[in-house]
Amino acid sequence: MRQAVLGVALVASLWGGRATVGFGDDKQTTAWVGREVDALVALYKEFHAAPELSFMEQKTAAKLAGELKKVGVEVTTGVGKTGVVGVLKNGAGPTVMIRSDLDALPVLEATGLPYASKVMTKDRFGVDAPAMHACGHDIHITCLIGMARFLSANKDAWRGTVIFLGQPAEEIVSGAEAMLKDGLFTRFPKPDFAMALHVDQELAAGKVGHRAGYALANTDAVDVVMKGRGGHGSAPNKTIDPIMQAAHFIVDLQTLVSRENSPLDPAVITVGSIHGGTKHNIIGDSCRMQLTVRSYKPEVRQRLLDGIVRKAKAAAASANAPEPTIELSDTTPAMRNDERLVDRMVPVFHRVLGKDNVEPAEPSMGGEDFSRYGLAGVPIFMFKLGSVAPQRLESMSKAGKPLPTLHSALYYPDPEPTIRTGLIAMSAAVLELMALNAGK
Repeated sequence: MRQAVLGVALVASLWGGRATVGFGDDKQTTAWVGREVDALVALYKEFHAAPELSFMEQKTAAKLAGELKKVGVEVTTGVGKTGVVGVLKNGAGPTVMIRSDLDALPVLEATGLPYASKVMTKDRFGVDAPAMHACGHDIHITCLIGMARFLSANKDAWRGTVIFLGQPAEEIVSGAEAMLKDGLFTRFPKPDFAMALHVDQELAAGKVGHRAGYALANTDAVDVVMKGRGGHGSAPNKTIDPIMQAAHFIVDLQTLVSRENSPLDPAVITVGSIHGGTKHNIIGDSCRMQLTVRSYKPEVRQRLLDGIVRKAKAAAASANAPEPTIELSDTTPAMRNDERLVDRMVPVFHRVLGKDNVEPAEPSMGGEDFSRYGLAGVPIFMFKLGSVAPQRLESMSKAGKPLPTLHSALYYPDPEPTIRTGLIAMSAAVLELMALNAGK
């Protein structure tokens, strides 16, 4: 076997002591990224200016598919409705999946950037809505394309099969399930490992964060409609007030966390929306609430969901009202990064980024349907990618200004250092994994 252009060094695998082929010289990888990053930033700005909502990512998917095809990747579109699967084979070796999400959020962008989104569209319910990449999926797509370009141009450096996954509908945590149900791991090679990166609004560009084990939470969306009997606000005794039921229910919900759940087990119930009534002096027939529920342990999740049903019915019964309607949607299980995979990757990040730029990450009550690939039997690792230039972090801190969070109309990454770091970290990670059986 000819020596790989990136430099080859035999090292011991962190898994089981098997011999692997690693890459001792990372300078050529960094140089390649440096040459390509400006073109990738321009591509990122195109994605940022043209966001599409969940399961509506037709143009985004088509553009991703086109970019993958340019570098010789075999592409299948329409997987899980609007998903993209790219396959690049390069001899015998492990199969590694690199995943990006595709969708944007129904947020009206307020960043003032010259390439800011001005898109107005309709959401999945047919309601007029803005669209914005307020969660960095445009960075993720750009890094996926960068990885395809890098691996296609450096086939001497790796062996095996790479799956480039463009997943729809992460924001409603439905895309991974849709792709799996559409045969992702039966129609295409099932990966031995799956990697993903996700921007972080508090971590400086140039840094990455890692966490083994549980990193993101179970998430459940719950719609509750309290029912009543409407009438005049001056005669409440002749009505059954659904807003009063909702008020009791909202207060009572918090006892599920504070009195029925162990304080050692994370749990969150947030009522994010409540709508009832039409006028000052009218008691309406119903009041609708939208809840988000977060947890880690499966038994905690079930206890919270059962408790919500019990509390809603109790509030209705106490008012002699009809039973409420309770619907569960947009659910995803907690994301658990594979401990052995994380342990294997952290030294790689140290090597290519420097130890000062690699930080342990705290667990979050946010959710990610990347978790479903892990539950399907694939070791997974999603790492955090710093996205705000250090000087911007410093200036905002000095001014006492809070950082815009992900999903904020004001959030934006600094693209050049973010993409550069994402590509260097992901390239090193994939080369480490793809070297497992090189030359055999």
